[in-house]
Amino acid sequence: MCGIIGVVGRGPVNQLLYDGLLLLQHRGQDAAGIATSHGSHFNMFKAHGLVRDVFRTRNMRSLPGTSGLGHVRYPTAGSSQSEEEAQPFYVNAPFGITFAHNGNLTNWRELRESLYRVDRRHINTNSDSEVLLNVLAHELQLAANGVSLDEDAMFRAVAALHKRVRGAYAVVAQISGYGMLAFRDPHGIRPLCIGRQETDEGVEWMVASESVALEGSGFEFLRDVQPGEAVFVDLDGRMVSRQCADSPQLVPCIFEYVYFARPDSLIDGVSVYGARLRMGEYLADKVARSMRLGDIDVVMPIPDSSRPAAMQLAARLNLDYREGLIKNRYVGRTFIMPGQAVRRKSVRQKLNAIGVEFKGKNVLLVDDSIVRGTTSREIVDMARAAGANKVYLASAAPPVRFPNVYGIDMPTQSELIATGRSDEEIARTIGADGLIYQDLRDMQQAVTDINPALARFEASCFDGQYITGDITPEYLERLGQARGSSSDEESAGGLQFNLGYRSNGS
Repeated sequence: MCGIIGVVGRGPVNQLLYDGLLLLQHRGQDAAGIATSHGSHFNMFKAHGLVRDVFRTRNMRSLPGTSGLGHVRYPTAGSSQSEEEAQPFYVNAPFGITFAHNGNLTNWRELRESLYRVDRRHINTNSDSEVLLNVLAHELQLAANGVSLDEDAMFRAVAALHKRVRGAYAVVAQISGYGMLAFRDPHGIRPLCIGRQETDEGVEWMVASESVALEGSGFEFLRDVQPGEAVFVDLDGRMVSRQCADSPQLVPCIFEYVYFARPDSLIDGVSVYGARLRMGEYLADKVARSMRLGDIDVVMPIPDSSRPAAMQLAARLNLDYREGLIKNRYVGRTFIMPGQAVRRKSVRQKLNAIGVEFKGKNVLLVDDSIVRGTTSREIVDMARAAGANKVYLASAAPPVRFPNVYGIDMPTQSELIATGRSDEEIARTIGADGLIYQDLRDMQQAVTDINPALARFEASCFDGQYITGDITPEYLERLGQARGSSSDEESAGGLQFNLGYRSNGS
């Protein structure tokens, strides 16, 4: 999962991009990068780390320009830890393009081979994002037919890209001398939205993964980019859009609402906070059907994303709600961290129990989801050490039984705690006195209740149904092998570029 942002402004945009990336930091903590356009030159800086640590004053001064884009990343299965695979990416032919991508391509290996053998384009990394950039560059070259680009050519290029590419992708790109191009895959798996801001110098435009980045930067949230749609904003601030897919259908990733997105974001007409409240209500009904409420003294969230569900569950069941686990906000997400030993250690560093809230009580802990079970096991142990009498666990999401191939770095099936285990066996494995999972239909209904137009969801990690229709057991086996052989190499510093490219455009 990653966060992307793009701006066409009236003045310097480096600060806007930096601020927007801070608001998207929850979507990726591995690396950050910004690329700006200044005259006929691109300037870019990217490095490992959090946004606040990557960019210093000297880096910001090296990023002049009135348009630009930014990216925060966490790496997906098998990807390199090198700065070269941090984003944005850049190509200089046939047009200078900087590029940021959120998602994951499922046919990137075939595309890479085709780019090399047929399109004669060189790919320098193992990133599917670089493959996607080169597909775009090649299709722009064909659509332009060797002359200057216009918006019709850009939209034809995106339409051709949709026909070649499978998987999840939300993209923002700068085309030197022309402006900003943003588009979303035909299923709309990954989120992307657009906003505007009126200034004394004229209108400014921003696209971002989540509405919180727009609103937190002073922009008015206009709408989501539709599945298959492309949006182009020229350097004068004129915006045009077009549907570029033959049969688009909105099938957003359900995990955005469960875990990844910030609760103050609005995605595809759904308040993330509202969806999590509704998940808490449905989960409350499941708890009431599954156990005696008299056996529960107190409900506690496992912070932070499960808090709305836990609050609503407690209110619906008329149970006491307490904050018994306090989070250290300066430790990264355990879901993203590589290695079981690192995750176990970070759980203890990230959470601390308030003993008085646990001592002698039967506690129902509420989590947003249970993936590997590492965090859950450590937290159950922590609750018992703090004096809890009994520890029950409720998950606002169903059992995670399948890998995600659309941009979430979930484990292979062998690493998932729900693989081959019943709910009772999972409870014993994590040491809980009882375990209750949300039903898949109820989790989906919680989102549909807010926006009835959402008829389908990408929920493959729960039901094993992959929307792109190209995922085979062999594909998942290769994915597992990629995870097993992925490198943990790290390098210091960052990559600074002054990418001098003179556009053929006006």
